[in-house]
Amino acid sequence: MEPTHPHSGEFEHVRVIIGVVTGLAMTRLMSGLAGFVQHPAHRAVYPTHLGWAIYMLLGVMHFWWFEFALGQTPVWTFELYLFLICYAAAFYFTCALLFPDRLDEYRGYADYFHARQAWFYGFLAGLAALDLVDSWLKGPAHFQALGPFYPYRQGAIILVALVAIFVRDRRFHHAFVVVALVAEVWWILSRFRFLG
Repeated sequence: MEPTHPHSGEFEHVRVIIGVVTGLAMTRLMSGLAGFVQHPAHRAVYPTHLGWAIYMLLGVMHFWWFEFALGQTPVWTFELYLFLICYAAAFYFTCALLFPDRLDEYRGYADYFHARQAWFYGFLAGLAALDLVDSWLKGPAHFQALGPFYPYRQGAIILVALVAIFVRDRRFHHAFVVVALVAEVWWILSRFRFLG
């Protein structure tokens, strides 16, 4: 039986290491979310922070899902491999920012999130930019298949995330995560519902 992808050996090799890094990101998020149940008195839920944790969990799952398209890559180079490792690592770092090793320096997740919002939103903007590069690397046909809305979507995420670095009004951050979650769910269901 022929492999489903022309270079499935290389593809599987790359997917293993990307899977390790994204697995670490998901573990970090799920451990953090479980902490809300394990220690409810010490870890009060902050809706904006929780929303971003759910957004990132969806984002990591979506990343793993859409990277399946890399199976069509005709030639694997170290540069492409390095890019993908950096892209996956950016997901891990963004997730790690949401759930620090220690929270005792802060009054809770609201205090922590806003103390680190510049880092978080900087990484979020970076992830959106890396997604543009990733889609471009998959070829013009793939990029065009994402539709004319795609570059505007990514540009909007980058722009609003960069603005969010400086905004102190918590209502803005709450509205941003709600819109981002709705947009991500819509994007996944409209463009990536089926694998392949």
